[in-house]
Amino acid sequence: MGKAIGSERLGDLYSPGGKTKKRREWRGVADTFYDYTRWLGIMKMLATYLVRPHFLKGFLRYRWMLNYIAVPHMIDKHTAGLRGNHLRIAHEEYDLVAEDVAKLLNTAFKADKYCGNDEELSKKIVVLDENEMFTIMCGFRNLKAISWETAAVYVSVLLQGDGVTHYLDVIQEMGMPGDVCPMPAAEAGVVVDDDIPIFGACAVQCNTTCDGSLMGNGIMARRYEEEGIPTFQIAAPLRHTEEGVQEYAAQEIRNAIKFIEDNTGEKWDWDFYFENIKRFNEENRLRYSWMEMSKTDTPQVIGANLALYAETTYMAIAGRIQDFLDADRRITKYAQDSFAKKEMLVPEYRHRAIIWGVQSQYYTDFLPWLQNCWGILPLVDMLSLVYFDEVSEDDPEQAIYDIAKLYQEMIMRNRTHGGYEVLLDDLWRFCDYYNADMVILWEHISCKALDGMHGLFEERARENGIKLVWVNHDLMDPRVVPRQSIRDDVNRYMRAVL
Repeated sequence: MGKAIGSERLGDLYSPGGKTKKRREWRGVADTFYDYTRWLGIMKMLATYLVRPHFLKGFLRYRWMLNYIAVPHMIDKHTAGLRGNHLRIAHEEYDLVAEDVAKLLNTAFKADKYCGNDEELSKKIVVLDENEMFTIMCGFRNLKAISWETAAVYVSVLLQGDGVTHYLDVIQEMGMPGDVCPMPAAEAGVVVDDDIPIFGACAVQCNTTCDGSLMGNGIMARRYEEEGIPTFQIAAPLRHTEEGVQEYAAQEIRNAIKFIEDNTGEKWDWDFYFENIKRFNEENRLRYSWMEMSKTDTPQVIGANLALYAETTYMAIAGRIQDFLDADRRITKYAQDSFAKKEMLVPEYRHRAIIWGVQSQYYTDFLPWLQNCWGILPLVDMLSLVYFDEVSEDDPEQAIYDIAKLYQEMIMRNRTHGGYEVLLDDLWRFCDYYNADMVILWEHISCKALDGMHGLFEERARENGIKLVWVNHDLMDPRVVPRQSIRDDVNRYMRAVL
């Protein structure tokens, strides 16, 4: 054990066959002290919110809130083995996301009719989808955008792998087939189990990625309507690469804005929108600079630390919060400093990998495991390769088309829709761009779109001389494909093929 990276066998920190650490990782005096103080900061932040009456009531009422006990452990899993600037980058990312989710829960419980029942606050909230760009809210100065799905389902699984299995069982008992994607199935299960906070002046949904999502949206919309919460569905075009659909897409955004105005009494504010979108553009530029470093021999911001943070800043924050831009600037300074010194994240780099497909939500620390166990660098993932074009900061007419484009090409949707070129052909272009010799291809067994192209991926991998490793998972249900089975897919390939 010591200050140097790779000086300790990370598996020895855990009891044999267990999930609980025997002790914290020793990283040298300076890094251990820094890591421990950040851990204390997370504990203090959680305690600060938990003592609020409406928050405590929400914690005791909603089953999924038990998963939040694991917040410090989740952050520990994603900082394993890190030292120096890389440790600080990870804490900048995860600690800020944890605080933002706590604020989300605080606002939700304060407005929730079952907890705080603040009706005036509720009238200022627009409920949005989990898999939806929040850019539509950048022009409403006095409104709040909240996704209860993010807190109840998405974050729950990140914190505790089996965090939503109860809701999957509930919805399957109601007759839903077991091969539906677990994300919308779990969200529907939360609604059926009456574990959904009730708040908001209106709700805006989007035809996100698949038929399962549309099914889940329908169940949620019906529940909203029972509570007098009107719902608007943005029907973003599927063929987002075609110019002919852009006028229709822009009109959908105009309709959604008018719907929000009609149901809240608030008016779209272009000055406020452009204020937010300037931050959004700068965040994209900074994140793009991190990914440019990954083209070199010494990448700095990679793997789950890029993926989870990018999903939050790009979709859920979308330039609306200054704290995230400030964090991005600090992360960039850390990354540039380590890049200039040619610092490595792990002692040995064996393979440079692109992570493709829909990633497992119950095992996001699989990517740190790849680099720590096998020296496989997860340079960039499919979900982080989004729409990086600058959006207008001063032209209202162009801005509507920009928002429409962001909705069409938001995370995951930009690869699962738009034709096979964006899912199949682009992969090999990115392999060349990042000088990658390996692809870790997630095979989400409930995602029919990707499974249908299995043979095409293998054929193209052979043509391009790329090592292709298929890794099976079931997104949010670890009972179907356990974490050990995910590791075994890689272990078998590394031992038998390489």
